[in-house]
Amino acid sequence: MIGAGLIIGLFLFGGYALQTVGLQHTTASKAGFITGLSVVIVPVLSASLLRRMPDRQALAGVILATIGLALLTLDRNMIPTKGDLIVLGCAVCFALHITAVSAFAPRTDALALTIVQIGVVALLSGIIAATSEKWLWDIPRDIYLSAAFTGVLATALAFAIQNSVQVHTTSTHTALIFATEPVFAALFGYFMANEHLTKRALVGCGFILLGMLLAELRIGTAQQSSANLNKGEKL
Repeated sequence: MIGAGLIIGLFLFGGYALQTVGLQHTTASKAGFITGLSVVIVPVLSASLLRRMPDRQALAGVILATIGLALLTLDRNMIPTKGDLIVLGCAVCFALHITAVSAFAPRTDALALTIVQIGVVALLSGIIAATSEKWLWDIPRDIYLSAAFTGVLATALAFAIQNSVQVHTTSTHTALIFATEPVFAALFGYFMANEHLTKRALVGCGFILLGMLLAELRIGTAQQSSANLNKGEKL
C-alpha cells in the first residue's frame, strides 16, 4: 500500500508541478485544454499498461469530450509554446495518476492510500518551495482559509472519494468524469463571479456532458441486462 501510494503521489505531484510551471509560459485557457487531454491519454495507458481496452462507446465519449474541451477553452491562438509542452507533461502525469489508481485501489485501503499520496505531494512541494522560493511569513488570513478549504475539500476529500469508488468503474470513465471539471468551473464562474458564458462555451459544455453520458449509459444498460439475466436464471 505504501509503495502504491508513493507511485500515485509522484504522478500527482508531477501533474501539479508541471501545470504550475507551464502556466508561467502559456495562457490559462490553453493550459485548461491541454490538461483536459488526459481524457485522451488515459485509454491509451489503460490499454498498454493494464491491458484493459475501452469499449467503443467510451472511445466515442472521449472524442466528444475532447471536442467540448476545445470549444470551451481554446481561442484562436493555436501556436504551441514551451509552456504548452510543459503542461502536456502535466496531462500525462494526471493520466498516469488515474491509471495507477485503477491498478492499485482495488488492492489497498482507500483512506490509507489517500493519506500516503497526499503526504508525498505535500512533502515534495514543501521541499521545492523551501529551496527555490522566498517564503512570506506575513500571510493574510484569507489565504489560510482558502488553502484549508481547497486542501480539505478539493484535495483530501476528492481523492479519498476517487480511491474509494474508482474500483467500481474503469480508468477511461473516470477520466471522462474528470473532464466535466471545466464545465463546473464555467457554471460556478457564471453564478458566483458574474462571468458570461459564450454560445461556443455552452456548446463545449454540452459536448463534454454528452461524451460522459454516452460512456456511462452503456454501463447502466449492461448492468440492467446482467441483472435481468441473473433474475431469469434464478427463476
